[in-house]
Amino acid sequence: MGTREGIAAESAGPDGDMGQCVTKCKNPSSSLGSKSGEKEPGCKSHHKKGAPCKEEPGPMCGKGSGDPVANGTKTVETCEEEASAGDGEELSLARIEELFGRYKDEKDDAILEEGMESFCSDLNVDPAEFRVLLLAWKFQAATMCKFTRKEFVEGCKAIKADSLDGICARFPCMLLEAQAEEKFKDLYRFTFQFGLDSEEGQRSLYRDIAIALWRLVFTQHTPAILECWLDFLSENPSGVKGISRDTWNMFLNFTQVIGPDLSNYSEDEAWPSLFDTFVEWEMERRNRAREEEERRCADDLRPEDEDGERGGGMGP
Repeated sequence: MGTREGIAAESAGPDGDMGQCVTKCKNPSSSLGSKSGEKEPGCKSHHKKGAPCKEEPGPMCGKGSGDPVANGTKTVETCEEEASAGDGEELSLARIEELFGRYKDEKDDAILEEGMESFCSDLNVDPAEFRVLLLAWKFQAATMCKFTRKEFVEGCKAIKADSLDGICARFPCMLLEAQAEEKFKDLYRFTFQFGLDSEEGQRSLYRDIAIALWRLVFTQHTPAILECWLDFLSENPSGVKGISRDTWNMFLNFTQVIGPDLSNYSEDEAWPSLFDTFVEWEMERRNRAREEEERRCADDLRPEDEDGERGGGMGP
């Protein structure tokens, strides 16, 4: 959450370790490249590159799980009650203001890049990890690398925390809350807006930012098709430069209603055209993988000649 570069750099980690990338918002040599979004992301998939996706259905953010977290109410409320009970004191606006003042910029009435890194360090979280995205969501932060005074104060009041320990104690509740279907949908839509550069008036996410944010927002529940989708965007056969809000929002619907084998996808339905291109690309990739496997099996079945080589040898 803390930096655009930090989030994009996280997509380069094959093991998903969020503790490896603390980079500057405005670092031009970071993995994010220039603001034009033209630099290719250093994004590695969590599966073998070029291999078709596994066709097992993925979990659906509390949908139909039977877990009490699924309705986003009872378990989260219990968690919040337990966290509040551990504080032992009434929520203090003065303590919230003091905490904000500890990290605010000397000139601007906001926590900016350096203050954000210090804040995250004191919370013992990496600026680019999922828990910090959750905190930004609860604070309703308008942009990366920044908390205004209003966002910080109102956010702390919303989560009922006025200290570093209090904020840390709320992370388990936030993680539970984000598993509820409607809450996750809200987080998911927030993440798109959060990734935009408000100073430039962006309306679409740069492709590399979108790839990193998709991987980040799906930290707890990864759709089966996600890595194939991100491979497609990384390879970028369509020359995509940006991801629109509609495409972002519709991808969540796509993961929920289209099976991992893609057999129930129809171009006649109202999907973004980029999805048509993706499905065609993915089906071709699966067909190539299937043909390669069949050739390999055929080679394994061919008899060996006297020199131990497969077929084609001269007879005696």
